[in-house]
Amino acid sequence: QVQLVESGGGLVQAGGSLRLSCAASGRSFSKYVMGWFRQAPGKEREFVAAISWTGGRISYAESVKGRFTISRDNAKNTVYLQMNSLKPEDTAVYYCAAAATIVLRTTSREYDYWGQGPQVTVSS
Repeated sequence: QVQLVESGGGLVQAGGSLRLSCAASGRSFSKYVMGWFRQAPGKEREFVAAISWTGGRISYAESVKGRFTISRDNAKNTVYLQMNSLKPEDTAVYYCAAAATIVLRTTSREYDYWGQGPQVTVSS
């Protein structure tokens, strides 16, 4: 069992930056692929980024490539999402997720545990 608690959401102007953190409790955090997803009002939840156990493999959605960076610190049981050059279309609830697998996953149904989802709002 893994519990995920996110922090770092908020309101920012377009072009600004935010960093989301996701602290995990439970066993074997380093054996989980970690991902970030987001869901805007009226839209389906979409993949943002994922990172492998050691951080050696990373995947990003095309819409965030070059602007967002996912990273993890296994000693702190924490995964991060650094978001730069934010756009109004990045406005959404952002979810941290954990998958008990060694393969990077990019669809929400492949993840086993979810955080509560902080709101990120980007004003124009």
